[in-house]
This record gives sequence, structure tokens and C-alpha cells, in this order.
Amino acid sequence: MASKNLDPSASPRALLGAELRVARERAGLSQAELGEPLFVSGSFIGQLEAGTRRMHIEFARQLDDILDTNGFFVRNCEAAAKSKYPDHFAAAAEAEARATAIREYAPQLIPGLLQTAAYAREVCRAYQPTATEETIDELVTNRLARAALLNDPTTPMLWCVLDEAVLRRCGVNPAVLAENLRHIASLIRQHRIIVQVLPFSAGFHAGMLGSLKLMSFDDEPPLAYIQGTGTGRLFDDPATVAQHTLTYDLLTASALPPRESLALIESVAEDYEHDQQA
Repeated sequence: MASKNLDPSASPRALLGAELRVARERAGLSQAELGEPLFVSGSFIGQLEAGTRRMHIEFARQLDDILDTNGFFVRNCEAAAKSKYPDHFAAAAEAEARATAIREYAPQLIPGLLQTAAYAREVCRAYQPTATEETIDELVTNRLARAALLNDPTTPMLWCVLDEAVLRRCGVNPAVLAENLRHIASLIRQHRIIVQVLPFSAGFHAGMLGSLKLMSFDDEPPLAYIQGTGTGRLFDDPATVAQHTLTYDLLTASALPPRESLALIESVAEDYEHDQQA
């Protein structure tokens, strides 16, 4: 099975979606009829066909069975799923690149999208103290590549809530943290990002269980991503996303206003610069 008129410049997900539409129509099924044995809606199938939703391997297996496509979707879904990111983060990184708005709460570290090369290197080395320099170089390169989406002057909108611990947690070299805080301050002053700091004085708060990333899109449902040590989960269930959205809203309510947050970020950066000079 292969359609003859696919755009070779399209993304793998778009190609899979186009092939799904061809196979479904060949089988004489509507989107709703195909979705029924998968226990999903017709609109879900439409999102797969439009390439706005990622096809997971379990759906690929069922589609091959229902549409009699001889393993086509499993083979190509596995190929499309290959990523330079860890398995638990690959889908989230892909979604991040498509998002029109990203809201993130960081409890311990500067978010990857805002990390400088030196800071990213210290973090990666802390995670993998025995890794080769080549491995660390690759991890840092991949992390910085994600930040390229901020080269667009307006999209995505990035709004971060940083726990005060993020500002205070220093690695080997205080100058590295100072440089990264200055980088964040520069992006704020360029009106490219919104940042609020959640101060220690806020006490207990809604985000104490860990990091949170919310992603919104023009033509697909919003997502929530929760990450832990070596693991991560991406949610699209509306009730779950709404619950995490409320958590983020509570965090912004407890955090310092953006102007006060910027002042604190720059003050802490100056402190670490002085530590380096001492």
C-alpha cells in the first residue's frame, strides 16, 4: 500500500496521516466508523489523518488489522518515532515544536528552552557523571536545538514560573548560573518571554509534586506533560489537562509579578557574578 501523490517534503506524521486517509477510504469507512473499534471518536481519526496528532504504536497495530495494510502503519510508525530525545520525552519535544503557547513550571532547574550551553553542560554532566564528552556534547546540542523555536519573535508564547530554588541552585561555577540568569533577563526585557518567580516565602503551593508543562495549539487539543527522573507522561484527556491548568493558574497567583520577578532574577545574577570575582 502506498499513495502515489504524497508530498515528500511533508513530515513523517503528515505522510502517515495521508496514508491513513487513503486506506480508510479504500476500505469504505467513515472516520467515525474507523474510530469505533479503536474506541476513539471520528474527530480523533481526523486529527491522525491531518497529522495534528501523533500515531502511537498500539493504534498502528489495530489500524493494520482493521484496514488490512500488511504491517504498513507499524513499520512506519516505528520509523517516525525515532528521535534524538529519550523515549519518555520524544513526544513532548515534538509537541513543543508545534505549540503556539507553552506554559511551564520549573521547580529545580532552568527549563531546557531557556538554558545556555554552559548551564546545559553542567546539568547533563550531573545527570551522567561517567558519560563521554561526545555523549555530553550531543545532549547539549540537542537541548540547544530545542531553544531555536524562540528565534521566532512571537510564537510560541512562553510563560514560565520558576521556583526560587531554580535561581539559587548553583553548579560547579557560579558564573555559569549568572550567565544563564542574565540570558533569561534579556529575553524578558526583549518581551519575548514571560517569567514569574515563585518565592520561598510563598510556602506550600500547588506545584510541590513536580514540574509541569502545558502546551496549546491552533488546530489540536491542548496537552500537559509531567516529568520525573527518567520518566515522563503526556496527557491529552480534557479533564486531566484542565486539572493541571488549574495547578498552573494557582502557581501564577502565588508567584511574584513579572516586574518583581525580573528584579529578583537580575539581583541573584549579580550576587553570583560577585561570588565569582571574590
